[in-house]
Amino acid sequence: MRLKELRKIRGMSQAQLAHEIGVSPSAIGMYEQGRREPDHETLGKLCAVFHVSSDFLLGSGGESQQHDLDEIIESVREAILQPEGLMFNGVLLDPADSEKIVDAIRLGIGIVLGQKNMKQNGGRS
Repeated sequence: MRLKELRKIRGMSQAQLAHEIGVSPSAIGMYEQGRREPDHETLGKLCAVFHVSSDFLLGSGGESQQHDLDEIIESVREAILQPEGLMFNGVLLDPADSEKIVDAIRLGIGIVLGQKNMKQNGGRS
């Protein structure tokens, strides 16, 4: 499950996410550790919060496509972290900011793929 990754990219604590979907923070922790699975309704709420399909959130399906995307994202990360790096207004970004950009790209791809999968499934995740 990609819950922890999505939550961290959004800058949410377990408590914030739990409050937003109406479960306990310990439930979020258990979902992230794989010690418990969310029920259908909770899964739907999680997908709505992160704007992704349940397939994407659960990490199922599309392993080959995901592998290809991971390779592309890694290539982007390596390019950004080169000594000439990524600049903003002529100032070289530090590695931590560059990692945040890579995380944002990964989340954006996940959102797009989740929305694409939802459209292909007729709105069902």
